[in-house]
Amino acid sequence: MIQDSPSSSRAGRRAAGGATLHARLRELYFGGSARARRFRYGLIAFDLGTIAVFLLASVAREAWWMVPLDLALAAAILIEFAARLYVEPNKRRHLRSLATLADLVVVASLLLPSFVDNLGFLRVARSLRVLRSYHLLRDLRADSAWFRQHETVIERTVNLFVFIFVVTSIVYVTQNDINPGIATYIDALYFTITTLTTTGFGDITLVGPGGRLIAVVIMVVGVSLFLRLLQALFRPPKVRHECPDCGLLAHDFDAVHCKHCGRVLHIETEGAV
Repeated sequence: MIQDSPSSSRAGRRAAGGATLHARLRELYFGGSARARRFRYGLIAFDLGTIAVFLLASVAREAWWMVPLDLALAAAILIEFAARLYVEPNKRRHLRSLATLADLVVVASLLLPSFVDNLGFLRVARSLRVLRSYHLLRDLRADSAWFRQHETVIERTVNLFVFIFVVTSIVYVTQNDINPGIATYIDALYFTITTLTTTGFGDITLVGPGGRLIAVVIMVVGVSLFLRLLQALFRPPKVRHECPDCGLLAHDFDAVHCKHCGRVLHIETEGAV
């Protein structure tokens, strides 16, 4: 009888362990179990923590502990990035994705400003982590009936929130050193909200051609998102119910027929209140 050598046995155990680790990570990132969804919720919480550090840096960027904190966050993001890449079925496509670019820019924003002062503007890249909140919508759609009922309002609220946060971050980073009116992140948020709502008190204005361009973007894009959110809030809600004939998903909550093809619908309701 031929017995396996100790080295081949160890190699086999390592291969089995690697396969097990790959399967576990893949389940966490792409699975539909409650454990996998909790893991993805945890990733969103971590992203929000990264954003909180960005906000903290706006008032405590000279503190000695900011550099170690930035380095620790960069290491954690790199570990999570490596784990995600390890289980991705199409690694080349993942490396070319916007999410990958955002992660790499965020790591650069955490590392480079600690050593090179004139690259501090990269701090704004940390706000890109909020873009990952869109991945949360898929899990919420599966977990919460309340979310499915108010999905349109929630999605448009998220869109508006992401826009406000990212633009406010850009306003703060680009204007903080040259504009006495933008001394803190709150000042930048105040300017963004007053411009977005067309209130425009005029006590804070952006300086330079770049500042004026940012104000134009806030007025054009931000007001459009704001109006779409108001429409979703005050317009009668839609019901998600797929028409068997034409596939239309959104119907009036009291619809009897499909508006697109006329088929009789059987939408479950609790009756009139």
